[in-house]
Amino acid sequence: MSVQSTLRRWWSHSPVDGFILAIIAAVVVAAFLPARGDAADVLDAVVAAAIAALFFLYGTRLHPREALEGLKHWRLHLTILAFTFVAFPLIGLALRPLVEPLIGDDLYTGLLFLCLVPSTVQSSIAFTSIARGNVPGAIVSASASNILGVFLTPLLVVALLTTTSGVHIDATSVLKIVAQILVPFLLGQLARPWVGPFFTRHAAATKFADRGSIVLVVYSAFSEGVREGIWSAVSVSQVLLVTLISLIFVLVMLAVTRWVPQRLGFSREDVIAIQFCGTKKSLATGLPMATVLFAGSVVGLVVLPLMIFHQIQLILCSWLATRYGREAAAPG
Repeated sequence: MSVQSTLRRWWSHSPVDGFILAIIAAVVVAAFLPARGDAADVLDAVVAAAIAALFFLYGTRLHPREALEGLKHWRLHLTILAFTFVAFPLIGLALRPLVEPLIGDDLYTGLLFLCLVPSTVQSSIAFTSIARGNVPGAIVSASASNILGVFLTPLLVVALLTTTSGVHIDATSVLKIVAQILVPFLLGQLARPWVGPFFTRHAAATKFADRGSIVLVVYSAFSEGVREGIWSAVSVSQVLLVTLISLIFVLVMLAVTRWVPQRLGFSREDVIAIQFCGTKKSLATGLPMATVLFAGSVVGLVVLPLMIFHQIQLILCSWLATRYGREAAAPG
């Protein structure tokens, strides 16, 4: 038996999903070879293009009737927003007496800040798609979370955190979401009669876009953190504690966002959308917000818990989405 055949057989029977390995590889590569200078600018453009292409594909795959149904599912959207902007902040506040003495004031501020940022857009929808959940509902909820987060997150920061700098809300954040998410999706809807059948026949292309775009986002986000030098400002024990706290936090939220919707009578597809949209916290949105809301000297420490939480949520949700997808595809 050839080495190539052996490796192929090992890969097909490996308990570790290749998607998770790709995410871990992106983190490792970014830690040692982060994108810098012109390469970082090019990477940002590539990531933006990949996300736009992903939502164009979603637009071509969804019948307009399904998209309209997603808009009308108000119970789904309110449940997701409640987890994002109510449950998360309350849990973050409740953790203060326990975790602040362990990790220090700045890192706890970062932990509470991650509770206040909106959900991710791209990865929430991608994982919902991989798991065969309610993709139209996820698109509407995740997009609404980010648009509302432009206003709600600064207000929550003012209400719950003490900052030394003023709060500024930049309308370009909303425009960026519209340009990168909603416009490609609408273009895909318009192009659906002509290109929809092609992408339906080549579903592997959409799957590659789902997963490849997430890996790109992970590498891009982690590269930015490495460039900021955040690892030199904390001890190893603090990083390990924040990692452990984040891991427990993600696991608890994944359990709660599954248990509560099931008790409320949501369908399997809706529960998946709630679970993946309601547990995510956006690094792409949180990083620029943190640079505006906090003094420059503490920004690195404030965003560190969000960065760690973000990586853990991607790894765990990639495994969970793959498992859900396999269960849905299984006969019987």
